[in-house]
Amino acid sequence: MNDPLFTRTLLAWFAKNQRPLPWRKEYHPYHVWISEIMGQQTQMERVVTYFNNWIRQFPDIPTLAAASEQEVIKAWEGLGYYSRVRNIRKAADILVQEYGAKLPDDESQLLALPGIGPYTAAAILSIAFNRAAPLLDANVERILCRLDDIDQPVKQTTTRKLLLQRCSDLLPQDDARNFNQALMEFGALVCTPKKPACLTCPLQQHCLSYARDIVDLRPIPGKKEKRIDISMACGIIQRGNLFYIQQRLEKDVWGGLWEFPGGRIKEGESPEQAAVREIIEETEFQVTNLRPFATVVHHYTKYRVTLEAFFCTLQDNQLVEPVLHAASQYKWVTFNELSAFAFPAGHRQLIEQMD
Repeated sequence: MNDPLFTRTLLAWFAKNQRPLPWRKEYHPYHVWISEIMGQQTQMERVVTYFNNWIRQFPDIPTLAAASEQEVIKAWEGLGYYSRVRNIRKAADILVQEYGAKLPDDESQLLALPGIGPYTAAAILSIAFNRAAPLLDANVERILCRLDDIDQPVKQTTTRKLLLQRCSDLLPQDDARNFNQALMEFGALVCTPKKPACLTCPLQQHCLSYARDIVDLRPIPGKKEKRIDISMACGIIQRGNLFYIQQRLEKDVWGGLWEFPGGRIKEGESPEQAAVREIIEETEFQVTNLRPFATVVHHYTKYRVTLEAFFCTLQDNQLVEPVLHAASQYKWVTFNELSAFAFPAGHRQLIEQMD
């Protein structure tokens, strides 16, 4: 049931404390959509930077639809989860062809667009169009579990149904935009995962977990996903002042991005042996003169990837055209030209160290 005092208190807090995020200036549906997709698995500070750069490059849906896939992937470089940006690009095409380059305000039509699931559709409806669609993100889950002292794992199906219903019950029909944002903002700034500001919390009187002194025990997490370590090696092949790069196949992880050839280190292999083997398997190049260059570590979902890189050159009398077995195309480029291509995080770190 809606609690008028809770709603008034939360909205008053939001009016005074909300962050000046760029998509809040006009609540343009296109801006809301892009910010929501960028915000998945990404810290807000990074989202703001990427969002501003994106809107400068693609100010509207027709401009985005007219851009090449490589342009949009390059603009996304560093945010990861690249299927998101490919879906944005596909959705922009559909919006231009079928919706007059505008986002629809209908849930079923939004859900039919690539990359838009129930949460993103609800976010667009409530934040862009001020429609009464409840939103349940990690911040809201945490707040509600603490407010109601919910003592079951937060990601459990029955818990999520309970929380979604609670969101719906609390949601004011005429101010969904501000209420949903207020809940998420409150979780980001006040009711935080660690060291929440309980003593100064304006919602303190509504919180069962605070009254029972168990705030640090809520929400109850699910099973923690085990991290998987992966060791990889790659070769930075030089030919004079040129470097060899290749574009990953569309179906691959990081599909469409560019890379230096390489792959996983097999059991019993040294990193150097793995780099040579992977180069042969992927390009049929024979390389020589391997020199250790750098080791970088990056994270992807549940994986921690350690990548060891080696400078190398083609053996004498080698043709400079590869036989591609794991890429869609290749290029020989100068160091300065590398900045024009989108690379996975580990390879981009290598390029930064080459400077």
